[in-house]
Amino acid sequence: MIIKELKTGTITNEYGYYSINLPVGSYTVQFTSLGFTSQEKIISLNKDTVLDIALDEANEELETIVIKADVEKLNTRSPQMSVNALNIDTVKKIPVVLGETDLIKALTLLPGVSNAGEGAAGFNVRGGAADQNLVLLDEATLYGSDHLFGFFSVFNPDAIKDLKLYKGGIPARYGGRVSSVLEIYQRDGNKKEISGTGGIGLVASRLLLEGPIKKDKSSFLVGGRSSYAHLFLPLFDIDNKAYFYDLNAKLSFNLNDKNRLYFSSYFGRDVFNVNDLFGNTFGNSFVNARWNHIYNSKLFANASLIFSDYNYGLELDFVEFQFDSGITNLNAKYDLTHYLNDKVKLRYGVNSIYYEFDPGKIVPTTQESGVNERQLTKKYAWENGLYIDGEFKINDQLNINAGIRYSSFNRLGQDRLSTYDGDPVVYNESQGIYEGAEPTGETRNSRGTTIEFFDAFEPRFSVAYSLNDDTSIKASYQRIVQYIHLISNTNAPTPFDLYAPSGTYIEPQDGHQVAIGYFKNFNTYSLEIESFYKTVDNRLDYIDGADLIANDDVEQILLAGEARAYGLELLFRKNEGDLQGWIAYTLSRSEQRTPGRSAIEPGINNGEWYSAPWDKTHDITITANYDWNKKWDFGANFTFQTGQPVTFPNGQYNFDNLFIPTYGERNSNRLSNIHRLDLSATYTPKPDLTKGWQSSWVFSLYNVYNRRNAVSINFGENEDTARNEATRLSIFGIVPAVTYNFKF
Repeated sequence: MIIKELKTGTITNEYGYYSINLPVGSYTVQFTSLGFTSQEKIISLNKDTVLDIALDEANEELETIVIKADVEKLNTRSPQMSVNALNIDTVKKIPVVLGETDLIKALTLLPGVSNAGEGAAGFNVRGGAADQNLVLLDEATLYGSDHLFGFFSVFNPDAIKDLKLYKGGIPARYGGRVSSVLEIYQRDGNKKEISGTGGIGLVASRLLLEGPIKKDKSSFLVGGRSSYAHLFLPLFDIDNKAYFYDLNAKLSFNLNDKNRLYFSSYFGRDVFNVNDLFGNTFGNSFVNARWNHIYNSKLFANASLIFSDYNYGLELDFVEFQFDSGITNLNAKYDLTHYLNDKVKLRYGVNSIYYEFDPGKIVPTTQESGVNERQLTKKYAWENGLYIDGEFKINDQLNINAGIRYSSFNRLGQDRLSTYDGDPVVYNESQGIYEGAEPTGETRNSRGTTIEFFDAFEPRFSVAYSLNDDTSIKASYQRIVQYIHLISNTNAPTPFDLYAPSGTYIEPQDGHQVAIGYFKNFNTYSLEIESFYKTVDNRLDYIDGADLIANDDVEQILLAGEARAYGLELLFRKNEGDLQGWIAYTLSRSEQRTPGRSAIEPGINNGEWYSAPWDKTHDITITANYDWNKKWDFGANFTFQTGQPVTFPNGQYNFDNLFIPTYGERNSNRLSNIHRLDLSATYTPKPDLTKGWQSSWVFSLYNVYNRRNAVSINFGENEDTARNEATRLSIFGIVPAVTYNFKF
């Protein structure tokens, strides 16, 4: 909302509530929101006034690409930094593999955001691991953000209202992850009329319906997606299956002027089956009941009760057993937004999360399998948070955001916990290797017992100093403690990974980050430059030969180390005109170190710093969109990244007629650099149509010049020549796609 006469304004919170103090008088007020048509109203103020505005969704393609550090217009004066927001219409214009709109892939076009490579799940922010990102959909935690091992994201773009990625300066209301927060909200549903959107692509289709339950009072939204490429595999005598599906739903009720009620949910699943040898099913689901209440013109409250679940099932037909694991939590939270005056806004609240970690259950599928049913020990925990956060306008030049969060974590009792005379990992000096210690016993505790307790104060601070209306300098500091660990020995998350709580043998991760930035708007361009430095203590590392599958004592394969990341980010944008877009560049390092615990222990990599598996020294993206005319617009993005670190063999020796490879320092080699050009064209047959059936065609070409980017390099002996050789594995060459989108 912008007050034209005063050249000031405010923004709503994520639930649409706003408050602003103005002198008595008459004003022209402009209301705007991404993806909606703007409205202007002339109002006369002589007392406190409640003004509710319903914006109509834009019926035509937006004329601009919008990507900015925050959704607010006056971002240079805001103390919030290291935040990126993407307009959904922009995301839909970005060329992607197989023509499917992908929010996660779009985020990797921003500075400071990358992933472990093509076809890799998850994303990495400012040199952090993928498990250090808190991914929230309608406030519910998602433990997997991808379908089909990273080929698609779990977010249906038609159901999404807006998204923010906090890379630094994370507000105190968020906790539990040391790298970033990805906050995504689903749309509330159309309260005026029935409408729908959808698309038909080469490998997947989607459909979303929304409309009023009671006009202007309540609404529903339901959407679904599914891939279907596997249906054509039998035509080529292929028995494999690989597909996904997901469902989004939301109900919204305006009970009265001060109370609103929401029910939202998500359910998604991936299904794999390979030649009847093995199959697996995995996915996220959640249900959220949310109540918004306005106490008065300055105090807004939100209460939520959320159940979320991540489940993974593996069936191995050739050994005749199945394996099921997962993590569930129940989250209760209460947040208040308090507008004290035009210079101070406070946010404060509490939340409490109860966890159940299921490392897995092994079940025989036949009586002849010889496998006994076995339930690995479930783990339980209770995490709590209390916070207060404030935005303070000191004067026209200086704005501050300061807050503090108190977090605690109770590791609760479980049926069995191994005990050891010393550490659960010991160093075998004669063989020069780490190995798991033999348990000396075990303890059993009731679930109501706290067997380990952690707590921490987590300060957050950010400041903006405006040099003028268009230029500012910002700085931030944050401390975040992460109590949940992803137990994985791969470069990117996979369904085989396990989540484990901090406890007797595992300390919480403790992350600190400082950042400073320069922000400038000039004419139709803008420039953002940020530099950051981040450290993480108690980052887990894995001993050589670590085995995660059906491991009931994962502490026997883990060593605690530390991580650091630092870098420079640049974002240069053109925001107006027929040709728009941005250039994003990141120069950074991400490293880990695990020193020995005594003078005789070498640690990992002899205790020296080594590159993290997701380290990318250089990361450049160029994204552009050109509106040729009303019917045609074109998109392009070019990506260049330094190849990810790997460890190649540096020699071999012969033992009993077997050639055994030897390796140098961990991650001392790299894959070849990654680069790729993608193009797209969108054709709208009837661009002036605003009612009835509206449609468009999206033609895309992924990897235009057929670059074979290496996902991995394998070393082995050529059977014909008996010579050693390296084999590069790449997933995608050039991939054309076409998608038909519609709206009614």
